[in-house]
Amino acid sequence: MAGLVAIDIEGGPAFVTALQAVWDAGDAVLPLDPRLPRSWRASIIEALEPDAIIESDGERRRLDGRPTEAGDAVVMPTSGTTGTPKGVVLTHDALLFAAYASTTYLGVDADSTWLACLPLHHIGGFSVITRALLCGTGLVVHPSFDAADVELAALAGATHVSLVPTTLRRIDAALFRRILLGGSAIPADRPANTVATYGMTESGAGVVYDGLALNGVGLMVGNDGAISLSGPSMLRCYRDGSDPKDAAGWYRTGDVGSVEPTTGRLTVAGRADDLIISGGENVWPDPVERLVAADPRVAEVAVIGRPDPEWGQRVTAVVVPVDVAEPPSLEALRELVKAELPAWCAPRALELATSLPRTALGKVRRRQL
Repeated sequence: MAGLVAIDIEGGPAFVTALQAVWDAGDAVLPLDPRLPRSWRASIIEALEPDAIIESDGERRRLDGRPTEAGDAVVMPTSGTTGTPKGVVLTHDALLFAAYASTTYLGVDADSTWLACLPLHHIGGFSVITRALLCGTGLVVHPSFDAADVELAALAGATHVSLVPTTLRRIDAALFRRILLGGSAIPADRPANTVATYGMTESGAGVVYDGLALNGVGLMVGNDGAISLSGPSMLRCYRDGSDPKDAAGWYRTGDVGSVEPTTGRLTVAGRADDLIISGGENVWPDPVERLVAADPRVAEVAVIGRPDPEWGQRVTAVVVPVDVAEPPSLEALRELVKAELPAWCAPRALELATSLPRTALGKVRRRQL
């Protein structure tokens, strides 16, 4: 048996020091977000039951928790702000496989340096640290994303970084050798040195790069479009002991997509529960959002379904305008969409907002909308 130690430290070198100390002691870590409201932080501790916690002063304090299994490396809280938090249990072997599979694909060598600037309590930020520690590359850790600091780190020698599309737009991407992109819809006009990643906490980070599964990773798309993953990087189980994988080791992601027959590349349409069914037709938000975002008057957009007595669901564009005095018109947005997609995909309603609710990694919280 090994202990589970919560790390409640803002991102930065102190987090890495605490992480290494916990692993050296043979225990697993539970990364916490220090910015969380106290009530939500308490609910994570109650649900995931760490038996110790390390806070900003570096001291380890005992808690009334329970241990993990030998070989477990991290219990990563799943994202979300409602319901009972789940903890994804990943082993040291899973992290090692994911790190080397990524490093091999990217051609990372000993002269490379990773920059960690995403939240470390998410697998996207945490996996930057594990790639560097396990594969022996340089590592620079920032407490949070700051565009100027990220560019300075690149000028000082950082060669690789993981970003989300929101942060990519704020820097000069050419300063880095390679940039991993994930967390939300990948822009079609992304720079050539970026790699579009697909994965989730349960898969030990991104395991599909530019549409192709990394070596040793299983990728399957069912007749219903459901995407499943398997391989050595997958979770052992959830903290409550339940295992979401089937008997053959496949994890059903909850996403829907397709594989291009000639190239074998995966295209992700979106979350199965994001699908809008309007007038009996299926509408995926992502392609509609990309077209609406092309209107220069649109700063941000999310496409959702609202209840409609005639159509079942009404395709609705929630838009943050660039200028509140001159927002886009519904008709203009409809024409943009109908030029590329079937007419039923065009929004039937337009709602203006001052901001969109997002996760720490930039994903729009559609359910909150």
